[in-house]
Amino acid sequence: MGSGSAANGGGGGAGAARVPMPAAKPFLETLGGNMKETFLPDDPFRVVRRERGCGRRAAAALRYVFPFMEWAPSYTLGTLKSDLIAGITIASLAIPQGISYAKLANLPPVLGLYSSFVPPLVYAMMGSSRDLAVGTVAVASLLIGSMLSEEVSAAEDPALYLHVALTATFFAGVFQALLGVLRLGFIVDFLSHATIVGFMGGAATVVCLQQLKGMFGLDHFTTATDLVSVMRSVFSQTHLWRWESVVMGCGFLFFLLITRFFSKRRTRFFWVSAAAPLASVIIGSLLVYVTHAENHGIQVIGYLKKGLNPPSATSLNFSSPYMMLALKTGIITGVIALAEGIAVGRSFAMFKNYHIDGNKEMIAFGTMNIVGSLTSCYLTTGPFSRSAVNYNAGCKTAMSNVIMSVAVMITLLFLTPLFHYTPLVVLSAIIMSAMLGLIDYPAAVHLWQVDKVDFCVCLGAYLGVVFGSVEIGLVVAVGISILRVLLFVARPRTTVLGNIPNTMIYRRMDQYTAAQRVPGVLVLRVDSPIYFTNASYLRERIARWIDDEEDQCKEKGEMQFQYVVLDMGAVGSIDTSGTSMLDELRKTLDRRGLQIVLANPGSEIMKKLDSSKVLEAIGHEWIFPTVGEAVAECDFVMHSQKPGMVMGSGAPHENLV
Repeated sequence: MGSGSAANGGGGGAGAARVPMPAAKPFLETLGGNMKETFLPDDPFRVVRRERGCGRRAAAALRYVFPFMEWAPSYTLGTLKSDLIAGITIASLAIPQGISYAKLANLPPVLGLYSSFVPPLVYAMMGSSRDLAVGTVAVASLLIGSMLSEEVSAAEDPALYLHVALTATFFAGVFQALLGVLRLGFIVDFLSHATIVGFMGGAATVVCLQQLKGMFGLDHFTTATDLVSVMRSVFSQTHLWRWESVVMGCGFLFFLLITRFFSKRRTRFFWVSAAAPLASVIIGSLLVYVTHAENHGIQVIGYLKKGLNPPSATSLNFSSPYMMLALKTGIITGVIALAEGIAVGRSFAMFKNYHIDGNKEMIAFGTMNIVGSLTSCYLTTGPFSRSAVNYNAGCKTAMSNVIMSVAVMITLLFLTPLFHYTPLVVLSAIIMSAMLGLIDYPAAVHLWQVDKVDFCVCLGAYLGVVFGSVEIGLVVAVGISILRVLLFVARPRTTVLGNIPNTMIYRRMDQYTAAQRVPGVLVLRVDSPIYFTNASYLRERIARWIDDEEDQCKEKGEMQFQYVVLDMGAVGSIDTSGTSMLDELRKTLDRRGLQIVLANPGSEIMKKLDSSKVLEAIGHEWIFPTVGEAVAECDFVMHSQKPGMVMGSGAPHENLV
């Protein structure tokens, strides 16, 4: 065990402080430090503080708020060439996707183009990601469509529906920006990876089911999004299925999936899958125009308004009947859009070895959605499919978003009449092909292999969305995730440590088979902070460990243990309930003739125990910097102990004086 030499630790005087007491700090200084670590862990103002002079500091502050000022001065012609290719490529994808996703949100198709014009310009100035391509996304569009349709009908009152959608976008932007300004980005972290995988997969499945209306050429369809309602709506109208729509839809869906498969196998041909949606729109429009298919059951987009985004500040609806609906929709869709956009941005930043600021991204997303709501745009974020194309196209900076916006602007000014004959079934095929890529089967399998609880969170989110609604799936997933966090806090792990032979190292006995129990000493490790939520549980669990140890000693006929060593290395903080629990535990052990010993307590633990007089009750001589020293001292005392000495009194032992 290596206790002989270490027993020299008992040679000090009684009450000698082996673990130093940290210097006391003023309350406001401590509070300020804690607030800084909570809300400003990345110290965003350091770039401003290190500059000298008001002018240089103002310039640094502007660069922080508008990241484009960092790369714009050194922008070169070669960089422009790369961004130009990337921008044109993502524009070819953004135009058909924008039209498709607007229909998914029950909004006029032209709003999808509007939303690919203004928001990317705002993000290019304020976003910190070089690879994120901004635009509308299917999941947020579905959320807006399903949530607003519960109270407002897009078919019966399209003007009111549009006003509420724009108001929801405004609230989403305000909420996103506030999260960034107040440094509350950690709230989004409650949407765990497992939650996002399940939710996105379920939403993608629901979106695909909704496209069956267009694929079968149906005029009337359920507004519900659950699997049962959609299947009932589809198969109750078999006599209304249009074979022309089925043939055209399946043909274009097959074409889109083949191009995606080809681009994945041959990455240098990434542009093939990127251009496939626009090619499908062009080919589909030509087929309808030449064959007059609109007269044979093929539904088309029809008239698209020409011109740039009209101002929509006066269209925001803050009246009482619909304000709460817009607020609820805005907050929920805003959180989902943030989670997706930041996750996508961080993924591509990791590939190129640079860092993006999550709170800065929130401000950028919020600003572009606020500005967008004032210019006839609905909710936008950073979609994965468009960003992946942007990355593979070799973009260098956010200028690729500006190039895309210019391409969309040209389309709005001159080319919108060309989309008159675009068949809706082609848009359905485009949406379905994009959504199939969001169902991440490998990620779900990985979750099952690594963490079954995370897999259950993922499955709960998926089933909640598919068989309930998007809101139910989100609530189920977040609820399970929060419950898991609460269980981690309320039921922390405690383990028995054993000694690695011939060392002073102590490790978990259920993990290290070589670890051995120390006669007369029970070593326990607490693996979490001690708060009011877990103090009672820890007291009961430690008492159970002690009972189990006593029973085991009796069964084996071994010497009864006399010391309980608590390894406090993982206890990062403690509150008054925790200190009371330790004091009660000390008294309980005293009555049973056992001595409590603390090993490796942190500075905050020492201060709290000292302030509550628990440290004095335990005795400074029973506080040690390491488990090895604590056990060695206990072993030394037991072997030098005279008959009749009483353990657990807390008073210095004779050998320590």
